[in-house]
Amino acid sequence: MPAEALLIASRSADKIREISEILQPALRGRLVSLLDAGIPPDPAEDDVEAYGTFRENALAKAAYFHRITGMTVLADDSGIEVDALGGAPGVLSKRFAARPGLTGLALDQANNQLLLDRLAGLPPDQRGARYVCAAVLWSQPARPPVTAIGTCRGIILDGPRGTGGFGYDPLFLLPELQHTFGELEAAQKHRFSHRARAFRALAAHLS
Repeated sequence: MPAEALLIASRSADKIREISEILQPALRGRLVSLLDAGIPPDPAEDDVEAYGTFRENALAKAAYFHRITGMTVLADDSGIEVDALGGAPGVLSKRFAARPGLTGLALDQANNQLLLDRLAGLPPDQRGARYVCAAVLWSQPARPPVTAIGTCRGIILDGPRGTGGFGYDPLFLLPELQHTFGELEAAQKHRFSHRARAFRALAAHLS
């Protein structure tokens, strides 16, 4: 593996794609996935993101994969915080529906349906939310990791719109555009998204 390669610490194809699209203009090296690097899934990975904040989970994930590979690692933890739910699902966004065995689109749909159920009957002015992404660059044990937080405010609709994006994107309306993340082309989403804002903040450290 070339020394300049950057490992994306994620097994989500959607997340890998987005991070690659966001960072590619700023990179001199290349991004590799865990699959590219030949790192098989390990049940121990399930216990890495055990903290109460996005930043702590992203740091733990970056440290874990740097320790087992020695590579420079990019990691993130992200999710949605809904005002009416006191900030839930937050760091549990991916596991909100608590449905073991579900992955990909089926898991997204279960999480989205639970969120709709929890917000049923609430008017738009009580459906505020924000997406949060904590991004981390971990290069050397002796060098402090670089972290960045990106957020994006929006409104949770009472039904999905659009088939793009992933996660809660079809429910997350940007008031300034009157479109959900699920309705936006990737390049337009990257102008506003929490993930783009976090990783663009790391770009100066990658070039």
